[in-house]
This record gives sequence, C-alpha cells and structure tokens, in this order.
Amino acid sequence: MRVVVAMSGGVDSSVAAALLAREGHDVIGLSMQLYDHSGSHADGEVRFGSCCTIDDLHDARRVAAQLGIPHYIVNFERQFGDTVVSNFVREYAAGRTPIPCVHCNGDLKFATLAARAEGLGARQVATGHYARVAHDEGGRYVLMRGLDASKDQSYFLFTLTQAQLAHALFPVGALDKAAVRSLAGELGLFVSNKPDSHEICFVADGDHAVFLEQHGVAKTTGAIRDVSGRVVGTHDGVHRYTVGQRKGLGLSSPVRLYVVGIDAEQGAVTVGPREALERTELTASGVNWIAGLPPVAGTRATAQIRYRHREAAVSITAIPDDRVHAVFDEPQYAVAPGQAVVFYDGDVVLGGGWID
Repeated sequence: MRVVVAMSGGVDSSVAAALLAREGHDVIGLSMQLYDHSGSHADGEVRFGSCCTIDDLHDARRVAAQLGIPHYIVNFERQFGDTVVSNFVREYAAGRTPIPCVHCNGDLKFATLAARAEGLGARQVATGHYARVAHDEGGRYVLMRGLDASKDQSYFLFTLTQAQLAHALFPVGALDKAAVRSLAGELGLFVSNKPDSHEICFVADGDHAVFLEQHGVAKTTGAIRDVSGRVVGTHDGVHRYTVGQRKGLGLSSPVRLYVVGIDAEQGAVTVGPREALERTELTASGVNWIAGLPPVAGTRATAQIRYRHREAAVSITAIPDDRVHAVFDEPQYAVAPGQAVVFYDGDVVLGGGWID
C-alpha cells in the first residue's frame, strides 16, 4: 500500500516512516515548510523556533535517504498563515487564548496532506502522533488516546472527521516514547536522541506579545481591575494576558493575584485570588463529534480543558449551532476562552470544541 508520511524531522515521524517501510509499504515522505522564520527582530538577529525549522526539514530529508524512500518538501506557508497564524493573532487580540497546534494538525495537515496523498496515488496519510484509530461496533472510525499516557496527543486531533480518519495512520500510537527512541536507535536513525519540541513553532523565543505586535496588534494601555471593579493597575494590551496567568502582572497585593477575566472590547483585565478562577460549567462552539453525531443529552464523560489538564468528570449536552454545554462534577481551575475542551469516554475521543 502506498502511504504518505508527514515527516517533521523529529524522532516520532521518522520512526513512523521507518515502521511502514519495514512492513513493506510504498512510503513517500512529505515535509511541510510552514513558516518563514527569517522575519526581523528588534535586535536585528534572525532566530528560529525549535520546531518546523529549516534544520528540521534537512533532518527529515536525511532520514528519508537513510530509509531509501522519496522525500518532498511542500510549501504551505500561505495556508499556514491563513489557517493558523491569522487565527492566533485574532484570538489574542480578542482576549482569548488560542491553541494553534489544533488548527495546524486538523485544519491544515490532515486536510491538505490527504489531498496531496491522493494526487500521489496514496490511500493513507501517516503521522508521528501518539494516538490510535479503531472501529466501533457500527463500523465507524474511532479516535483513541495513544498508549503512552504521558505523550498522548489525541487532544490535538479532535477536529478530525470520519472522512479524515479513514485515511489516517498513527504507527507509533501503540508505543511509548522509550520504545520509539529504542526503535530509532535499532534502525540507525540519527534522530534517535533528538529532543522533543514544546514551543509554538512560529513564535521565536516564545515571546508571543512581541510576535502579535509585529503582526498588527496594538499595544494599547488599559485598566487592570480587581473582582470588585476597583482599578489596581494598568496594562499595555490585553493580548499580553491569559486567563490563569499569575506572573508578570506587576501588582502589589497581600494575596497572590491571577488573571480571571479579559474584556477586549473594554480593554480591561480583571484579576483576583485563585478561587475566583474556579468554574463548574462551560460552553464551547465549533464542536466536532468524531462519530458524526452528538451524544445524547446528559452523557457522562471526562474532559480536558488544556493539553496537560487532568481529565475531569463531566456531563455534556449538545446545544444548537454546533455548541456544547458541559457541567463538571468538581470546579475546574482557569477555564480559558479560546482553548480547546476535548471529551473522552475512557480512551475514546468523543469530540471537542472551542471554549466560549
């Protein structure tokens, strides 16, 4: 079977390609040039993130050469800018906290790679994600957590549809990270000890505020208020804050203060004690249900409101306009608008959406 593998230059996608090639599949490696990191910086230096760099593309090509498979680099800079970067800028400007990896993985990588794969005569698209695909009793595709709970990436894939899952392969999803690195070593892949990347790939130095201001977000002064409405300070732009933030507030207080609310229209940031961040319910929009249909009202599930958030028991009810209402058994800390909430039944991903 001909398979296109999305090769990022990291150990996970490299092992995914190697496993498929070892199984005898006709493997084609595709790497995506997503972002031009050579933009200007205040000090005149050119700096790169730790993911999706030119070095990563070279690493992917070297691995493909080791495996004896063809490798192509496709330029998706325009699509990446339209789909991921522009959303990132809009969301922060609106006082929300975006999660670009979800848009990148679901809205860009799978959608565009599936089309490229079809053009190359390939039936399947494989990635190095720690996730699994199965079938339910009705024959529908099921997205599941990766076997390695510490590396599970199903949270980032909740936007995948039945049509996309029909073409998706996750060769390392049933392995843990140690096994993947061990396999890379056994296969002689030079990336076996390459560190994982953790930053937003297109934000150099991790300074999202500078990036946003370089992309047109105004540095506008506004009021910082406490939960009673009293002005306790000023800020230089709501895009510099996220719900749950404690560091960098520059405020003097006998108790620790956190950002508990952001009003972009009023240009106001609200701060309060940690307990002011607790929420027992949320609504989310743009919801995708993996099965294609929403679960029945009041379905019991678990939910993650951030990637590293410990899943929490919840009751969920689909509401009109592709939204969902979720009520937690216990209060949750720092439910941030713009982040993704993903619902699970055990290891099975039910679906998810964007927190309102």
